[in-house]
Amino acid sequence: MISTQAWADAQLLWDYHFMHHALRPCSVAVGLGSHDLGVADVTAELYHQGLAPVIVFTGSTSPTTRVRMPRGEAVHYRERAVQLGVPESAILLEPRATNTGENIEFTKAVLVDAGITATSVLLVSKPYEERRSYAMMRKLWPEVEVVCASTPMSLEAYTDSIGDARMVIDMIVGALQRVLVFPGWGLAVEQDVPDAVVAAYRRLCVEGFTSRLLPADVAPRSPGSGLVDKSTGPGPVA
Repeated sequence: MISTQAWADAQLLWDYHFMHHALRPCSVAVGLGSHDLGVADVTAELYHQGLAPVIVFTGSTSPTTRVRMPRGEAVHYRERAVQLGVPESAILLEPRATNTGENIEFTKAVLVDAGITATSVLLVSKPYEERRSYAMMRKLWPEVEVVCASTPMSLEAYTDSIGDARMVIDMIVGALQRVLVFPGWGLAVEQDVPDAVVAAYRRLCVEGFTSRLLPADVAPRSPGSGLVDKSTGPGPVA
């Protein structure tokens, strides 16, 4: 059972993770790989709205996605987007990244290889990864403007769609930990975290929503260096 307090604390973190950016046209849309095909759905919809002329789907697999996306996250995302009417010619693939740092660095290389100069990125992620992904983009790709987007869902609707409320809360907690610690590791810019959000995070940790937390003694050697993370399950850092 998940307590009323835990749900309230999870809601605080959920709300905080949204960047609330106003959507606008960008040079490219980047769909960050994960277990959630909703990222591909949102990216396809934004393409159809004319908000980006080209899409990059980035991601290999993690322990969470290895079974459900055996061909790799980016490949499954592309297949979904094509089903939704996005032409294959508008989609670039980055199939190697195993963490967000690599998502960013490898996507930059894919765009260079394609001869595309990006001055702005429409960054599409899971809802609770907006803030962390934004903070990492500002650190690792500071020359582009970043507009964040995700599935516009409530916490309750999202947990119902995933089918595992405890796992979702674990992921929300893990994402907040990374917002807090990644700046000190050189992986992200500092974000203002309200005291109420920090207190809710600590209560959820005490209640055992800790399966996506990084060990206290783990820090990466460099962005995308591949130690332990991904919020979606054990895998590389970031």
